[in-house]
Amino acid sequence: MQLTRRQILEVIAAIAATTVSPGLASGAETAPQPLQEFGYDQIDVTETLASAQRAQVTAVLLGLNEDSLLKPFRAMAGRPAPGASLGGWYAWKPDYDFHHDDAGFAPASTFGQWTSALARLYASSRAGGSAGNRALADRVQHLHSLLRQEISPAYFAQTRFPAYTYDKLVCGLVDAQQFAGDTAAWETLNRVTDAAAPSLPRHAVPRETQWLLGKDQSWMWDESFTLPENLYRASTAGAGPRYHRLAQAYLEDETLFAPLAQNQNVLSDKHAYSYVNAQCSAMQAYFVDRSAMHLQAVLNAFRMIEAQSFVTGGWGPDELFRKPGYDQLAASLTHTHNTFEVPCGSYAHMKLTRYLLRATRDGRYGDSMERILHNAALGPLPLQPDGRAFYYADYSILAQRVYSDHRWPCCSGTLPQLAADYGINTYLHGPGSIWVNLYHSSSLSWTEGPDSLQLEQITRYPQDGHIQMRIVAVSRPTSLALHLRIPGWAGTAATLGVNGVATPVATLQGFTTLNRTWRTGDTIDLTLPLDLRLEALPSNGGPMHLDTVALLRGPQVLFALRQPWESGALAIPADALLKAQQTAPAEWTVQTDAGLRRFVPWTAIGSRTYTTYIHAS
Repeated sequence: MQLTRRQILEVIAAIAATTVSPGLASGAETAPQPLQEFGYDQIDVTETLASAQRAQVTAVLLGLNEDSLLKPFRAMAGRPAPGASLGGWYAWKPDYDFHHDDAGFAPASTFGQWTSALARLYASSRAGGSAGNRALADRVQHLHSLLRQEISPAYFAQTRFPAYTYDKLVCGLVDAQQFAGDTAAWETLNRVTDAAAPSLPRHAVPRETQWLLGKDQSWMWDESFTLPENLYRASTAGAGPRYHRLAQAYLEDETLFAPLAQNQNVLSDKHAYSYVNAQCSAMQAYFVDRSAMHLQAVLNAFRMIEAQSFVTGGWGPDELFRKPGYDQLAASLTHTHNTFEVPCGSYAHMKLTRYLLRATRDGRYGDSMERILHNAALGPLPLQPDGRAFYYADYSILAQRVYSDHRWPCCSGTLPQLAADYGINTYLHGPGSIWVNLYHSSSLSWTEGPDSLQLEQITRYPQDGHIQMRIVAVSRPTSLALHLRIPGWAGTAATLGVNGVATPVATLQGFTTLNRTWRTGDTIDLTLPLDLRLEALPSNGGPMHLDTVALLRGPQVLFALRQPWESGALAIPADALLKAQQTAPAEWTVQTDAGLRRFVPWTAIGSRTYTTYIHAS
């Protein structure tokens, strides 16, 4: 449905005059002030899988040749372009034909994502007062100095993705200025914006819409509607009012946010990752412009997405949202191996749930982020220096984890950003309060006014349900509200103690609060129950599939391992699944009529064949 400008204004006025329901909770008179993100340099995530992923992507990014990185920008401007081509999607191929070519699909489109990740990784490397890995900041600044010389209107005129690439470049430059000390970032951004402007539409154009005459279908896949998120970020970071005006101009209100704010599901058949990313733009409109309509649109959109999310938290089989009321989710288990874009989808989902948690203080968004973290984000195959990247999670009845057929696809851009962001997803803060969202080994250094505090989290979660937090140091006894997320699946079985004394667990919107004066050496012990449970395949408003279930333990899905000679769906009685026994640190076994069946979490599957959903016969 497309609304007129007058109708949009009526929607905005109507929503502004009514209650916006944070976290879908009714009765709140006003939305609370948003929680704030900590700096990348204030949080150190030491959990093994996250640390290894961060180190691996850092090595790949530092190993890329700078002439190869600049080659498409130079070649497309008709300038000398020394160095070897990176190949794959990153390459420039003047005669590219989307019908049969792979290399040359999106030249240099990940450049901005990689400089963004380098800047964030540099800031993260400074956690705990460390000097940090200066090579990361130096590389960001040097690459941007080269970009400033090489960027041209000719580049944007010849790529199918001028808006997509511009968006990533804006993100990289904002992050470079904020996190890597790039003092020339705004000068570079203005040059990039001037070069991009002639090739951009004047307003948001929905995907699959032809707005350029004489161009083939592949020119309809650009994403101008995702631009506002980073344009808003640029405006608030000090790049100038030009970027605030651009952010507002590219909000897709008529065909997306105004209908969503009226609870009209306009997501069906849209490109899933792109339109989750677009919701992040609406959240920035809420944070910066305090637009109640855009917040309500995202609250409604997230509910619609949850209705068609798999047990892992993933969504978008074959990269599309599905129409409610049809049996398309169940059909996807047999019709496709391309179930969820793991790095891109995880990055967008974790951003969006962080924004929603900031806006609403509702732990359900942290629960959703946690699902994605443990069942997608931490488990892709490592990015390789030759551009091989993990792309799709496979939830089909006989699935495997494999590298994409594409080299340097979009997921090679989002994976480094995803790895850099685990810290800022873990803790948030408000006036006199710290909110603990994710549970993994990490530390936080926090200052408010004259008070400083260092908090350490020690845990093997989710392998073990016990989480200990310790006040390592505090400048003086400090009154502080510490909010701990209690996952919805934990019910009322979570236990809590402070300095060895049991404390009641009373939750409000998924958080329990410890409001006290904290001293050095204070400890908090939280234990979450890791009981086995089953979750059915979502119906998305269509036929119910209560006999198609997945096995979970805490936030982790346990995937059934299959033998090479097996075929067809897997059937195991529900009561047998719930009697699974842990037989190794990352393995459970289920006794079936055919013998023992092994189950493992996403991060332990390796190259083995597996099944996500089981017929609970």
